[in-house]
Amino acid sequence: MPELKAIVAAEIGLHARAAAVFVREVTATGLPVTIRKPGQHSVDARSLLEVMTEDFGHGCEVVLSVAGEALPPGRSLDEVAGALKALTAVLEAVEGR
Repeated sequence: MPELKAIVAAEIGLHARAAAVFVREVTATGLPVTIRKPGQHSVDARSLLEVMTEDFGHGCEVVLSVAGEALPPGRSLDEVAGALKALTAVLEAVEGR
């Protein structure tokens, strides 16, 4: 599965509004996306509670990936990679104000 790195742009990190915007975008992809800091455990990026309880602060590098070894049914590798790229753009642009 592809992985992409992003930098959290929101001044207060992924808390409250910025996290909600990100989770909404993740859910819209229909993919089991995970998010983590490099070298740490992954959390379900579709869960607002899990995203908010991790310390994804402003300027933090995160890694997005799709859970599982196989492609989700009916999805191509290009679709998955495109969805992750769009989500990295959300993280690098979203503001939590």
